[in-house]
Amino acid sequence: SINNERYIIRVPGVNTDKIINRHQEYDVYQAIKDDEFVEPLIYIDRDKGYKISKFIENSHTVNPKDWNEINACLKRLKEFHNQSHRVEHYFDVFEHINYYESLMPHASKYEDYKETKKNIESLEPIIENLVKDWTLCHIDAVCDNFLVTENQDVYLIDFEYAAMQDPDLDVAMFIVYSLFNRQEIDRIIDIYFEDQVTSLKRYKIYSYIAIVGLLWSNWCEAKQDKELLNSSYAQQQYNYAKTFYQIVFDEARNVSEFRELVDSYA
Repeated sequence: SINNERYIIRVPGVNTDKIINRHQEYDVYQAIKDDEFVEPLIYIDRDKGYKISKFIENSHTVNPKDWNEINACLKRLKEFHNQSHRVEHYFDVFEHINYYESLMPHASKYEDYKETKKNIESLEPIIENLVKDWTLCHIDAVCDNFLVTENQDVYLIDFEYAAMQDPDLDVAMFIVYSLFNRQEIDRIIDIYFEDQVTSLKRYKIYSYIAIVGLLWSNWCEAKQDKELLNSSYAQQQYNYAKTFYQIVFDEARNVSEFRELVDSYA
């Protein structure tokens, strides 16, 4: 607290440099500095990752059980995507899946991991042929990274993973963190796209859910935190990978554009 104003300092944790590229994070904050509803940055160290931001008073993280707040933050996320911010780096999901796997001290705890990973990798060429948009994405667009003020303003914070990507990936990221079920997932997709989503787009996001499920499952294993690894969060991430892969391959064949891609790469 200085002159009756409060600030937050972020001191990077041990070994976070293995997971976060601080130079890229610095570039993101330079790109978004004029955006009114991102965290008000005071200082960031490009090499060490120390960061100072103004404290957003009278605010709280979004409650994933409150659909009014979910509506508000999905609207904010879409507005952020529509700003079309640009940086020079991008987030390669499959590269990160492999990287987190390389950080695991042992083989995966899941006996069918190799089969699951092979299934997820089969989605890569399909997704590559479906991606249409490319803009700066948050990548870690989870409820904990949205702050709602008493005036109902919504701020996005913590851009450690932000990079160029398909904004549909951010929608999937929002979904998997809060462990939404399929009915809730469809509702979120409808909110973001204002009830104008096509079947092809829906199954594309389902594919992303499967992919990022494995991504964050591997992240949990790479963290080497027993409590995290044995949590319902970690298990659900792996379940997303398996369940939504199966949903895509069982159901998406009914969508002609998707069926052609699935048949080409199956």
